[in-house]
Amino acid sequence: MEDNRLKKLGMLGQSIWLDYICRDLLVSGELRQLIDEDGIAGITSNPSIFEKAIAGSHDYDDDIRAMALEGKNVNTIYETLSQQDVLSAANEFRSMYNITEGKDGYVSLEVNPHLAHDTHGTIEEGRRLWAALNKPNILIKVPATAEGLPAIRQLVSEGINVNVTLLFAIPRYRQAVEAYLSGIEAWVPRQKHSKAPVSVASFFMSRIDTLVDPMLEKVIVQGGNNAESAKTMRGQIAIASAATAYQIYKETFSGERFKKLADKGARPQRLLWASTGTKNPEYSDVKYVEELIGRDTVNTLPVETLNAYRQHGEPKARIEQEFAITQKMPGQLPQLGINIDKLTQKLEDEGVDKFNKSFDSLIKTLEKATGK
Repeated sequence: MEDNRLKKLGMLGQSIWLDYICRDLLVSGELRQLIDEDGIAGITSNPSIFEKAIAGSHDYDDDIRAMALEGKNVNTIYETLSQQDVLSAANEFRSMYNITEGKDGYVSLEVNPHLAHDTHGTIEEGRRLWAALNKPNILIKVPATAEGLPAIRQLVSEGINVNVTLLFAIPRYRQAVEAYLSGIEAWVPRQKHSKAPVSVASFFMSRIDTLVDPMLEKVIVQGGNNAESAKTMRGQIAIASAATAYQIYKETFSGERFKKLADKGARPQRLLWASTGTKNPEYSDVKYVEELIGRDTVNTLPVETLNAYRQHGEPKARIEQEFAITQKMPGQLPQLGINIDKLTQKLEDEGVDKFNKSFDSLIKTLEKATGK
């Protein structure tokens, strides 16, 4: 295990979380093995992951049947199943949470995706889930929509741990950081009543390149003065965005404003790299791991990427180097006719829509299974 590439990432200061959860992972002992052998330090979930887990297996059939016989509705059944898995995972990670003094060992559960544009509904849902799960190593996932940002601030102010999700753009990331900081400032007078809340900011990676690359490829095909520039940027805009976000993170959480909050027990809101499975077969299957290795960051890996990195990853801190190479790229996109702000807003909208569809599909599966 001394040569385990995943564990070496931990030695470089990056925490590796698993971007997947299912009942079999928990009951088979596989999660415990990943923790012990690979140093996996947390786990995330979302509506798409639960749809795959519940609708794609028979592991939940008995529980679904039993709850249906008790007359429970499909939304209650979904919440019960998802919360059972999250609580089981939280128990597995509790010792890591204790050992790391609350830095790692977290399990994330997302609010109902249909609340993405409902500030009040998100706050109420976040409070309800936090109270129902009632464990310190839980993160409530809230999308960083315009309506989600004030909800994030409010939940943090109440001492609730928040995983800020669906981040694609630097301006939105800055807003998410502000929501966290202002939330912490509002929490300080209440600190006698709750521990300092923990937060991560989940920046989505591969989807950015999936959207931008075809536009760059058109510029390359057209030739001319911009073709060479487009070649250089292809497959690099997501990395450039992440590297820039990392610089903002370092500046913000070493600044005077946060130092005052840190004196009150506040923790930095770590950056978390999400959507790190490579979608373009032309790129390395560990691209969004290798180029994003940086101290005090988190990378959530789908199972396939986790296995690939264990086999042939090359652990080395690279994110500072990537910033030096790519920092000017996003600013050059307008010269190529690419409006990155419009594209990242599109990605946010599509992300919300994708989770809504997954959630609705799962509910339909439960309706069919229960005959409701």
